[in-house]
Amino acid sequence: MQDAAPELPPDVYSIFAMDDHWSGSIWARTKCSNNASFYFSCETGDCGSGTLFCAGPPPAYPVTLLNFDINNPVVSYEVSLVHGQNIQVRIQPNGGSLVDGSGPCPVVDCARDLGDVCPSFLVAANKDGRYVGCYSACDKLKEAKYCCGDSSCQPDEYSKRNKELCNMAHTYPADNNPPKYQCKGADSYDITFCPV
Repeated sequence: MQDAAPELPPDVYSIFAMDDHWSGSIWARTKCSNNASFYFSCETGDCGSGTLFCAGPPPAYPVTLLNFDINNPVVSYEVSLVHGQNIQVRIQPNGGSLVDGSGPCPVVDCARDLGDVCPSFLVAANKDGRYVGCYSACDKLKEAKYCCGDSSCQPDEYSKRNKELCNMAHTYPADNNPPKYQCKGADSYDITFCPV
């Protein structure tokens, strides 16, 4: 996502209109500020550009990704923990039904904090040593047994643990349970950061 939403205080919302054909990710950045040289940075979800706007996906993990593929009238959506978690999220379609006819478009979320199960070596901490997120084993350890990119990819012990807390989210690259939902006819999609 190349545009950046302004900082939002709690219980405030913004409305964004998307193109009829768009594919990309939405993510939250936390604890953002400018330094004395006006270099913009965030504790999590940082884009590494030093500016408010991102030119592509965040290079700094961990980050919770909300992935969308809009091909009007069909919208595919998922919550991804493949690159860890920096914030809890929810995607809630307003109306619509699944393309396969199996029912209404479901709510997909990860409303639990992975900090409850994050091992110490995967913890992301800020400059004060406080927990700000949980890395994926691949992004942190960079070992082949945790990093896979094809359809034969299997979950590791950490992605399995994350799935126990957030069973609607995808936790490793080939995770297709649940499938990436394909919805048609929804009026809009509500994205909630830090749902309660």
